[in-house]
Formats: sequence, structure tokens, C-alpha cells
Amino acid sequence: FQLYGYCYQDSNDIPDTLTTITELGSPLEMIQLLQTSWEDRFRICLSLVRLLHYLAHSPLGSVTLLDFRPRQFVIVDGELKVTDLDDASIEESSCTSNSDCFMEFPARNFTLPCSVEGRCQSMNEKRNLYNAYRFFFTYLLPHSAPSSLRPLLDKIVNATGNRNKHGNGKCFLFYPSPSVNSKFTQKCVKSANAKYRRVPEAFIPDENYRCWPSYHHKGCLLSVFDVNEAIEICDSYSQCKAFVLTNQTTWTGRQLVFFKMASNHIMPDPDKITYVKVTD
Repeated sequence: FQLYGYCYQDSNDIPDTLTTITELGSPLEMIQLLQTSWEDRFRICLSLVRLLHYLAHSPLGSVTLLDFRPRQFVIVDGELKVTDLDDASIEESSCTSNSDCFMEFPARNFTLPCSVEGRCQSMNEKRNLYNAYRFFFTYLLPHSAPSSLRPLLDKIVNATGNRNKHGNGKCFLFYPSPSVNSKFTQKCVKSANAKYRRVPEAFIPDENYRCWPSYHHKGCLLSVFDVNEAIEICDSYSQCKAFVLTNQTTWTGRQLVFFKMASNHIMPDPDKITYVKVTD
């Protein structure tokens, strides 16, 4: 979380008080997040992974958030940030045997090894990781994910929630690299010229219909990897008769496309390309 300033106060009335001034964020509402595009939810999970990595390797040592729940986080410019650090701790639990390193959660329990130094190994990191799994990853990652990415996402989600998989105390780091981005659409190549007529420098201002999830509340605006994916999306909607490639991209570099239910009124636009479905 971005810190802009702080004030330490120590008086008879208010002893040992620290007031901080931080960036403004929006409260995290899980129901609203589930209604956003998968790409936006992937971005939130990615920022959470960065946070987990930082907490595990902070200058103070491994830090755990004892109250790791959605209400302790906010959204700032599409990124997830923790806002309440009152329950942060750097203390690793002491132990004399493995039985002292028992971690209990509502759906699953873990027993961690006790080190020769008398500390439960990686307990802080394990607690953060499993809480991230049960509160965030299990809801935000699989829901409406691209089919070509689901095997990888299942592996990530299962690894964060399985003791044997994250037994070494390391969390998964996943990034939207070009190879991952291409897996959004590992599909057979279709001929755009056969089913769609390309109209360069053109736009369809009206003829909108709503779809989910959409980046535009009054129309169907989705992100695609290439023209082939746009064609497949348009073919999947019975009302889609055309689509318009814009020069706008999402944070992963995917192109934003408007899908239209007709092409009766086409206007010139140097920044867009329209594809019109060819009727039999």
C-alpha cells in the first residue's frame, strides 16, 4: 500500500499512536468481482501473488496477516492492496515437536515440521498462502476462465490449497507472458475472408447488444487475442452479425472488440476495422 505520510503521537491521553495517510482504494466486494471479466480477476490474483511473495521475503522477515479476509483489502487501479496491518505479525510459532505446528482451518488442517531451532517451518507463509487460496484464488481464478488455460489454473489453485504441493513454502508466481497470452486462443485457424468481409477504417456506431462479461455496460465489448478469436466469439452469439476491432488493448495486451447485431450503418473511422458476417 502506498504510504504518503504518518504521524506518531505519544501523550497522556493517546499513548503510542501512529496515524498513517495512504492512497485511496475501493472496498473489495467479492460478488462484484465475480461479475467482472476474467482478465480483471486474473490481474487481482496476480497482484495478490506479488503481495504473498513480498510478505514471505520482507525486510522484517516472513510476515503473516492473522486476519486475512477480503475486508482487509482494497482495489487501487485494478490492483489488490492490503489496507489493515493491525494484525500483521513476524513471529514464527515456537515448537518442541511437529505436533506443536498444527494449523487448523475450517475445511483443512496441516501439520508443519518443527525445525532444529524450535520454530515451525514457514508457518507464516503457509498461513498467508492457504488463506489466499480459500478467500481469493478458489473463487476468482477458475470462474469463467478461458478453456485453454483451465488445466494450468487448476494446477495453480490445487497447489495453493494442497499441503504436499506447497510443502516447500514457495508460492506459485504466474505472469501474463506472451506464451500464456497465446494460450487464451489455441484454436484452429479460420479464414476471415470466407465468412466475414473486412471493412478497413470503419465503425458501426449503433446495433449494440449486451453480453457478459463486457467492458461496456451498454454493449458487448470483449478482449481477444486475434481476429480468429473474435470470429469464434461472434459465431457463438446468434445475434452477432459483425464486430469492430479497436486500437485499444487491455493490461495484458489483448485487443478490445465491439460485437454488433447488424451492420446497416457503417461510418468512417481511421482507428477501427470492421468485419461483417457474409450471409449465404
